[in-house]
Amino acid sequence: MTRAFVLAATCAYGLLTASVPSWAATVLVTGSNRGLGYEFVRQYAARGDTVIATTRHPQDAKELRELAAKNKNIAVESLDVTDQAQIDALAAKYKSKPIDILINNAGAMGPPSSQAMGSIDHKLFQQVMDTNVYGVMAVTMAFKDNIIASEQKKVIAITSVAGSMTGPWERLGGIYFYRASKAALNNVMRGMGIDLRKQGVIFGLVAPGAADTDMLRNEFGFKGRMTPASDSVAGMMKNIDAFTLENSKKPIDFDGKVIDW
Repeated sequence: MTRAFVLAATCAYGLLTASVPSWAATVLVTGSNRGLGYEFVRQYAARGDTVIATTRHPQDAKELRELAAKNKNIAVESLDVTDQAQIDALAAKYKSKPIDILINNAGAMGPPSSQAMGSIDHKLFQQVMDTNVYGVMAVTMAFKDNIIASEQKKVIAITSVAGSMTGPWERLGGIYFYRASKAALNNVMRGMGIDLRKQGVIFGLVAPGAADTDMLRNEFGFKGRMTPASDSVAGMMKNIDAFTLENSKKPIDFDGKVIDW
C-alpha cells in the first residue's frame, strides 16, 4: 500500500488534519496509565495510529483498559522501565514490528521534601534517576531496530524546564533529584541522537509545561495555573510531528518555545 493511497483514503474519511502525518504510525508510549501518558495514547489512537500502551500494572489501569476495549488500535502491555528483563521480553514480543514513534513518557518526581537542602533520600534519588534516565536509555536501546525499520524513526523523551540551567529555574532551589534527572536525560538524548544519526533516527525532547497532572498537583504540590493535560499533549504531538534531524536538537515546550540548555 502506497503512502499516496493511505493519504487519499484518510482524507476521504475526514480524519486527516494539517498537523498529522500522511500515513498511520505505530507509537509506543511508556507510563500510559494516567496523565500525559494516557493522553498520548488517547490522542494518537483517535487520529488512527496504532498504539502500544505500556504501564507497570495494567490490571490497575482501569481507564486505560476501558479505552483499549473501545479502540482496536490500542494494545496494553506490562512494562516497568527500570526492569531490564521486562524491557527485553517486550522487545522480543514486538521484534519484527516497526515503531515510528517511541514516547519515553514514564517518569518519577518524588516528594520535594526528600530532595531539598538538609533532607535527601538516597533510595528516592536512585528511583528518580533509574526511571527518568536509565529507563529512557534501556527502552530506546531495546527498540532501536524497530525504530530504524520504521518510516518516521522518532525517539521522544519528556523533559522539563527544571532540567535547564537557565530560565525560571535558575532562580529557584529544591527538587534536586528531579532537576538532575532531567538535565541528565537531555544529555543522554543528545548522545544517543549522535550515535544513531547515520541511521536517520530523530531524537526529540518535548516539555509539557505546567500540565494538570497528578504528579504536578500531588507530588510537587503546584498551586499555580495549569494547562489541561489534553492541551499539553496536543501541543507536544504537534512538535513531534514537525521534528526532523535538523530542527530537533533543543528541547521544546508544548507551546513551541525552545528551552535553552
